[in-house]
Amino acid sequence: MTPVSNGPVAVLGLGTMGAGLAARLIDQGIPVRVWNRTAERTEPLARVGAFVAAHPAEAVEKTATAICSVADGEALADVLRGPNGVLSRGPYPGTLLCASTVAPEEVEQIAGDIPSVLDVGMLGNRDHARDGELRLFVGGDKKVFEAGRPLLETLGKEVVHLGALGSGMRMKLLLNLLMGVEVQAMAEATALATACGLDRHQVLKTIAGSGFASPVMAFKSRRLATGTFDEPDFRLRLMAKDLMLASKQAAAAGLSLPLAAAAAETHVRATEQGLGDEDCAAVARALTPNPGSDT
Repeated sequence: MTPVSNGPVAVLGLGTMGAGLAARLIDQGIPVRVWNRTAERTEPLARVGAFVAAHPAEAVEKTATAICSVADGEALADVLRGPNGVLSRGPYPGTLLCASTVAPEEVEQIAGDIPSVLDVGMLGNRDHARDGELRLFVGGDKKVFEAGRPLLETLGKEVVHLGALGSGMRMKLLLNLLMGVEVQAMAEATALATACGLDRHQVLKTIAGSGFASPVMAFKSRRLATGTFDEPDFRLRLMAKDLMLASKQAAAAGLSLPLAAAAAETHVRATEQGLGDEDCAAVARALTPNPGSDT
């Protein structure tokens, strides 16, 4: 039987998904070394046995695999190449699983410094991460993928190798593009319904129960119905970032994607209105006559 991991695994970044991944590994009996920019997020994991590192370089010591789950390309660059970063003491000899949603080109550049890299697009939420129920879409060298498969299958119920490095990020951007457009479309339909005098809750119940709704729309309809956008499943600013990345990918490919461009513009505007740290369903607030409110 192939071992899941040869030694401890480093988890760099303990946001919604990173914390879930670390907890899953600990539950499976795998030693975990964690680092996070704000130290208080390490405390729950420390209580269940994780080693808390002072910086990324310390976190990856004596590991064969490191999982990086940070917010954006700038954070990824800092974790890898910043002071006390993963590469500050020389090349990393293990495999880096880049689970941060960044431009595919940024992942491809990492390969110049770390020979064994996989980019992992994760589909799911914090509960899926915690329970090993994610769907993982992976790019990278086939041999590196096969070596990392046991660990990936511990983290996800579905693990798909898509091809060359960058493929995982491209799939993740496509999926987030769909989610961003779907949730904004539902928010717009609800805003129109309210303006026309229809009952908001009845409209959302009807949409969620119809054949037009995807699972994510049915899930997000509850937030739109209550207007509750704190404790986000996925922050609006991250959705704005991903929609912008998808739009740039389209432009580079010579494609015009009007829906993607419109959704990116709305989400960027919502972020500028101070909604960035709320759930992505808060894009509804950018559609109202009084930005920042639900009416």
